[in-house]
Amino acid sequence: MFKDKKILYWASVMLFALVLYRCVNNFELIVQDIAYFISLISPFIWAFGIAYLLNPAMNYIEGKFKTRRIGSIVVIYLFVIGAITLFITIVSPRIINSIGEILQQIPDYLKITNAWIDKNIMDSKLLEKYGIQDYVDTNLSQIVSQTGEFLNVILNKIVKGAIGFTSTFLKIVLGVVISIYLLNDKEGFILGLKKVVYSIWGQKNGDSLLELGREVDEVFSKYIIGKLIDSLIIGILCLIGAIILKVPYALLIALIVGATNMIPYFGPFIGMVPSVIIVLFNDPATAFKLFIFILLLQQFDGWVLGPKILGDKVGLSPFWIILAIIIGGGTMGILGMFLGVPVFAVIKKLTERYVDKKLKLKDIEIG
Repeated sequence: MFKDKKILYWASVMLFALVLYRCVNNFELIVQDIAYFISLISPFIWAFGIAYLLNPAMNYIEGKFKTRRIGSIVVIYLFVIGAITLFITIVSPRIINSIGEILQQIPDYLKITNAWIDKNIMDSKLLEKYGIQDYVDTNLSQIVSQTGEFLNVILNKIVKGAIGFTSTFLKIVLGVVISIYLLNDKEGFILGLKKVVYSIWGQKNGDSLLELGREVDEVFSKYIIGKLIDSLIIGILCLIGAIILKVPYALLIALIVGATNMIPYFGPFIGMVPSVIIVLFNDPATAFKLFIFILLLQQFDGWVLGPKILGDKVGLSPFWIILAIIIGGGTMGILGMFLGVPVFAVIKKLTERYVDKKLKLKDIEIG
């Protein structure tokens, strides 16, 4: 019996090693297959995301107005479709026109930058003293040229992205349709999931997993929805302020500031830089006013609006939030910077629970 177990163990190890070897040798093909599979099921991913975001609103309408499930779904989707239609017909054309104007003016912006450098930096005696001017004379035109080429590459990527958006848009539309079915029969899906969990892990472990799922859901839903509401309010306030200050491309700037505000801590600064640069070439004085306004707006968000809406939803100190953003951004880009915070919050909660359990077993009390 012992011998049979030993043979089975080494057979499993060898099989695992063989599979691992094949995976390493065919890593690129495996990544392509995974990407293709994700693309294939992306409508269902969109459906889950949409249903997840709209579920709290549906629950609120059902509880507040005592409506039937289908009635609350109709109200929510009519509102969402109306908001999207409003964005496409009124907001989107203005944003596209603003981006088009900015792209057309890029050569002029480069000339203005070059002239400013010639006037304020090239004539500096400090450059001559340390021999920097010769280097700048030699490389300035090349730097400006490379900047122009870089911006052209960005423009081409935007065009390709716009073409690829057609395919994504169709998947989103399909996802919206599927999300209606998910919301309408969510109790049935949850019941099916519970059956699977209990059939595999049993009663005790199943209860623990479902409790963990509820905690993860609470952290993610409150954080994501709270941050969406917070960023929407900041975007609207930014638009109002930009209009009062007579800032050019006010709608585009408000969209940038609102969207980047979704990223904690770094988001406001990420949005501020391009917004101020866009205005700087048109009117430096207005750009300075915009800089001060966005700075004050972000302080208002950090000290008043954010805590009011979000409270302490994730239970992380600033240190852990910054670490989560850096790691999330390094691994998954912008999406990682946003989702890194709730993911870290869940990991922290699990770690604390595990440590507390171990300390309790060892009969150790700390603090």
